[in-house]
Amino acid sequence: MKVGLLASGGGSNVQALLDAGARGDLGPARIVVIGANVPGCGALDRAKIAGIPSFIVDHKRHGSRLDFDRAVVAELRAHEVELVVLAGFMRLLTPELLGAFPRRVINIHPALLPAFPGLHGQSQALRYGVKIAGCTVHFVDEGTDSGPIIAQSAVPVLDDDDDERLQLRILAEEHRLLPRVVRAIAEGRVTGDGRRVSVTGSLDDSTTRLRSL
Repeated sequence: MKVGLLASGGGSNVQALLDAGARGDLGPARIVVIGANVPGCGALDRAKIAGIPSFIVDHKRHGSRLDFDRAVVAELRAHEVELVVLAGFMRLLTPELLGAFPRRVINIHPALLPAFPGLHGQSQALRYGVKIAGCTVHFVDEGTDSGPIIAQSAVPVLDDDDDERLQLRILAEEHRLLPRVVRAIAEGRVTGDGRRVSVTGSLDDSTTRLRSL
């Protein structure tokens, strides 16, 4: 399965996927292109070092979200992408992109959805006072982190945690979980209709697979 990654920043999840691919841990999934909407972002540097083709579609150069998504779809189709992974991609998607890859766009979010969607999910959880935080991989829909949940990984919130410490522990789980979900999708082990998603076989001992509430 040909995988395209989209990112907006430094790309640590991009690197986690690249590393997993280099180790052979993505199974039949193969990263064929990395796209970004921010010129000069770290994800593009990671693509260059890894020898993976990349592209830039600067959202500031497009008059609407629809036009932007059309340009991104054209780039992804040029590389025959079958699965789109949002790895720190800070854009809401329109039906233009979602319709081009139905049930084939996934995202990693640093909170246990449906709690704490949107920006800074880790900080939201810490401020709220939860005892367990974590990350979620989900299918993308037109809402904000509202698509069907594929898998989640939990992280305990410690009494002496601050934003940085909690974010780093959650990020480590993101780097573990996302490549495993990509592999499971490529192997045909992720199924379901509507909001009920099932994963056949274990992703990881520390991973909890949930059906969406």
